[in-house]
Amino acid sequence: QVQLVESGGGLVQAGASLRLSCAATGSTFSRYTLAWFRQAPAKEREFVARILGDGITRYYADSVKGRFTISRDNARSTVNLQMNSLKPEDTAVYYCAARLLGTVNYQDWGQGTQVTVSS
Repeated sequence: QVQLVESGGGLVQAGASLRLSCAATGSTFSRYTLAWFRQAPAKEREFVARILGDGITRYYADSVKGRFTISRDNARSTVNLQMNSLKPEDTAVYYCAARLLGTVNYQDWGQGTQVTVSS
């Protein structure tokens, strides 16, 4: 089990950039797949990006591909989400999540950080 704490959210204008960070404590960080999800008001939570323990294999939602970059630092037990060319539709609460290697569901979640993009 890991404990996750997000930071870096805020209010920006369309076209700007933000960098979200998620710090993990608890278990062996490199054994976890880390992901970012987001939930906009009155919408279902949706997948944004994930990165495997090797720090190389990454997947993105089509809506953010080419604009967002996920990365991790296993030595510091952190995962980041660099968000460029932000759009108003990126407005949401962003959550960091962890899934132990070999499992399907994300067992651990952060409390979320608000990202608001104005037009």
